[in-house]
Amino acid sequence: MSCWFSASAVVPALRVDWGITAGQATLLTVAVQLGFVTGAVTSAALNVSDLFPAHAVVAVSALVASASTAVIALTVDSLAPALLLRFVTGMALAGVYPTGLKLMTSWFDRGRGLALGVLVAALTLGSALPQLVSSFAALPWRGVLVVSALLSLTGAIVAWLLVRPGPLARPAPPLHPRYVLTLFTERGPLLANLGYFGHMWELYAMWTWTPAYLAASLAEDGSVEGSRTVVGLAAFTVIGVAGVVGCLGGGLLGDRLGRARVAGWAMRVSAACCLLAALVFGQSPWLVLPVLLLWGASVIADSGLFSSCVADVADPRYVGTALTTQTAVGFLLTVATINAVPYVVEVAGWPAATALLAIGPVAGAVAMAKLHRLLTEPA
Repeated sequence: MSCWFSASAVVPALRVDWGITAGQATLLTVAVQLGFVTGAVTSAALNVSDLFPAHAVVAVSALVASASTAVIALTVDSLAPALLLRFVTGMALAGVYPTGLKLMTSWFDRGRGLALGVLVAALTLGSALPQLVSSFAALPWRGVLVVSALLSLTGAIVAWLLVRPGPLARPAPPLHPRYVLTLFTERGPLLANLGYFGHMWELYAMWTWTPAYLAASLAEDGSVEGSRTVVGLAAFTVIGVAGVVGCLGGGLLGDRLGRARVAGWAMRVSAACCLLAALVFGQSPWLVLPVLLLWGASVIADSGLFSSCVADVADPRYVGTALTTQTAVGFLLTVATINAVPYVVEVAGWPAATALLAIGPVAGAVAMAKLHRLLTEPA
């Protein structure tokens, strides 16, 4: 997953080398999101993750993501080919993340919330790794992308050699493209998906723009220089370290107290953090960083729980299709919020932009409260 934000992490250098604007640089992330959506929709319609060996799908997809990232690092000198390759990267990652979720569900019935929390923690840490790598100021932007490509290649090798479906895996079902529609007509899957969409409204916009928010807030305060190293390490800590803690804590509590209930709690906390981030912008880093750390933990704590909820209420034969559909629509929604943030910042400033993100988790918390009641009603 380190390929996801590999280009986003080196945007300042790319703007200098390629002479692109901030809006054009945003397209480097948007291209990945759109590629992911395209790959996920195609996979869901064809039931790819249910018809082919899941570990092979992950391995081949990770290999393609690695190759497309390496090509940018080694040969690309302008925006247009980079966007195409970032789109390919997104399509490839659509074969990694949802399929990985399906693989994990094949190993766990009890404790599934924590198991998926561990997997989402890996997604979180992988997504944040380019921020850590880019904090080494002596490493050029091409080197950051090469490191990300090598990490993805390592993941492909591990998946191919060591990963296998678990004992709960089911035989490949018949092709059933219309099952995708069922996910939006049955109450259980619909509520789980609505909660996830509220979560995605906030998540990737927060991950994408946290470094820029940090840099702008530090510049506003003036007490600490917002160097590449400082911003990179702080962003990695907020997104990666705090995110891993949130994933594991959310998964553990979800298994004990109810996955839909805990997901709703996490969304309430992350919504509050959106508003707190607006209030503390430009204040002392000792005030800003704790808010961002809490936000980094709560914004992702519910992610594995949504996947687990869908796995619990969907047709067991088509869990892979259900998870892929969920992520496809969710990532399409991220395109809107990732693009909206810089425009809101330009018009109304960072406080308004972070407050805007609270809309998603507030709506999602309502859906998860209804799902919790549905799941706990007597049969």
